[in-house]
Amino acid sequence: MKQSHIEVTERIIEKSRPTRAAYLNRLDDIVNRPRGADRLGCANVAHAFAAMPANDKLRVVVEKAPNIGIVTAYNEMLSAHQPYVNYPDIIRDEAHKYGATVQVAGGVPAMCDGITQGEPGMELSLFSRDTIAMSTAIALSHDVFDAALLLGVCDKIVPGLLIGALQFGHLPCVFVPAGPMSTGIDNTTKSKVREQYAQGKVGREELLASESAAYHGAGTCTFYGTANSNQMLMEAMGLHVPGAAFVHPHEGLRELLTRESVKMVLNNIKNKNFTPIGRMVDEHVIVNAMVALLATGGSTNHLIHWVAIARAAGIIIDWTDFYHLAKTTPLLASVYPNGKADVNEFQSAGGPAFVIRELIDAGYMFPDVLTVAHGGLREYGKLPVKEENKVVWKDLPKESSDETIVRTAAFPFNESGGLRLLKGNLGRSVIKISAVPEDRHIIEAPAIVFDAQEELLAAFDRGELEKDFVAVVRFQGPKANGMPELHKLTPPMAVLQNKGFKVAIVTDGRMSGASGKIPAAIHLSPEASAGGPLAKVRDGDIIRLNATVGMVNVLVDEDEWAEREVAELSDSKRHNNSHGFGRELFGGMRKNVLSAEEGAVTWL
Repeated sequence: MKQSHIEVTERIIEKSRPTRAAYLNRLDDIVNRPRGADRLGCANVAHAFAAMPANDKLRVVVEKAPNIGIVTAYNEMLSAHQPYVNYPDIIRDEAHKYGATVQVAGGVPAMCDGITQGEPGMELSLFSRDTIAMSTAIALSHDVFDAALLLGVCDKIVPGLLIGALQFGHLPCVFVPAGPMSTGIDNTTKSKVREQYAQGKVGREELLASESAAYHGAGTCTFYGTANSNQMLMEAMGLHVPGAAFVHPHEGLRELLTRESVKMVLNNIKNKNFTPIGRMVDEHVIVNAMVALLATGGSTNHLIHWVAIARAAGIIIDWTDFYHLAKTTPLLASVYPNGKADVNEFQSAGGPAFVIRELIDAGYMFPDVLTVAHGGLREYGKLPVKEENKVVWKDLPKESSDETIVRTAAFPFNESGGLRLLKGNLGRSVIKISAVPEDRHIIEAPAIVFDAQEELLAAFDRGELEKDFVAVVRFQGPKANGMPELHKLTPPMAVLQNKGFKVAIVTDGRMSGASGKIPAAIHLSPEASAGGPLAKVRDGDIIRLNATVGMVNVLVDEDEWAEREVAELSDSKRHNNSHGFGRELFGGMRKNVLSAEEGAVTWL
């Protein structure tokens, strides 16, 4: 194991010692209790199983068979979650083969950022993660389950399910994915049409045709954004059936993998050697997830979400830990927006299994961790295939089948990971460096300050941005308006960059895993609404973004900077971000939320 990775892990263990110990003590108080059907009062038990078929009531109450709870994010609005419609029936059918019972414990909300992009609903997006965590807790609070299967794929859903499940850390849990949609038009073509629309060269009809050719069926969007980064990290944490991440929803192997998740839970409960999720997700597993994110150039959203997930298990990490791991973790994948390939092509070239195997063999990941599959993390370096209506796992070739998409640790795309921490007198932020052309790693230009993304879009439409500049988009943090993603800024900024202008974005908002090739210092903390220095920036201030050395600074005389007043958002703009589309209901979250670097958690 690389010494640098050991040192980061040891620091995390040391600073987490009190909170992790307290968390594990709480698990120990729960884990040895009698099972729910034996412990609860008769009226409680009768309510819990009232709607069950008689045979299932007999199994769970008299025969004391395992009862599996399903928490599902199924809905028909998200293409990635629509395939879950029949999963409870598949899971129940498989469980019955082993004499076990299954109940859908509850559903959790699952919103689509692609639909709400640039709309008021996007301001609920980040907070939906903690809402999902609470919904998961409500579902499992009935306390009659011996294990849980968690059905979710997309951006905030997987982190929310995991945070919620960790509050029931005494239970064995397996995450059950649904897979990506088939490949549509290539991402480069899609981006060009967006840029043409931003310039008025094509109309709405052409743009809609392009978008519909990209997003056209069941499954996750095929670029390597937050949803598919979720799936990579679930593999790296050993919380999936090995290799389940990127199998198409309608491929025959997909149902077999879903059935395998049931067998995996039940076999381990029967043998009494299944480690509950709260002990499985330890410091080494969290580091493995961080390394997998960096090695694949995954979503910057996970610098927020995995801080929150770790905290839910009593583990303390921050962006400095990501920074130290990134320095020595090689970049092994090139998937859009970091490259041209989509996740289907990534899977065909070796996918998560190839990356995990390489990282283990080269000493970047801890192999001897507890996973839902026996054998530890090395099982996740193999490829599942369908043979005679069952799943078998096979070793991958030693060499990549396509070195433009995935590479060995001996021949990486870059010696350091795809994300970078930026520090300076504007605060701390992150940049997805793997997506940015090298000649754009350093940008120095005058600031143009915007208090909303709509202001930048309007300035572009008026032709006022045909020059070098750094767009300061502030009051977009968790406290201000829920930290929406700002992807609508990408097409106009890409148009300007393609014209040869040196442009960049500095914001306390998010641009996530789908952010394109524009240099963007995002998640800036402390945010403007918390009195952060971004609120001091004025039009014309020179800002220097240097991703090469990891700095972002405003070049203003120190004395002048110290004396500057902090700007405040006008009452009318603040009102716009707190009313309508349900935003009133999230006022408590905006008030109590911690910073992006602290995971934007609302429950502490």
